[in-house]
Amino acid sequence: MTDNPVKVLVYSDNRLVREQVRLTLGTRLAADLPEIEVEETATAAALLRALDSATRYDLVVLDGDAQPVGGFGLAHQLKEEYADCPPVLLLITRVVDSWLASWSRAEAVAPYPLDPFEMPAQAANLLRTRLGVDA
Repeated sequence: MTDNPVKVLVYSDNRLVREQVRLTLGTRLAADLPEIEVEETATAAALLRALDSATRYDLVVLDGDAQPVGGFGLAHQLKEEYADCPPVLLLITRVVDSWLASWSRAEAVAPYPLDPFEMPAQAANLLRTRLGVDA
């Protein structure tokens, strides 16, 4: 395991959603994973600028209900435009939106309001895959 923290990029136009994601993830998801650093973005343009920067992100968390650009469309765009796109965890408020999450090519979905056990477990699994860590 590396000592370098993993970087998580969170997108939501809602400050409270971003804060809840940060608090739910904490600073370490599991003993077999490095610490995490969370960077928040409130606009789609800021998210894309962050991904275009030299910083390597290991996980992207997108708010499916963000406005004016929703996380579903953004996830699809990221998967189309970034060759080494980090895994995407999509927050959904309605179970019926699971089909749309599938279309978006997000690797995982988590219900919103956030489940304090399920969401970090999903994030940890995605990070293990990204980092090549055996569970």
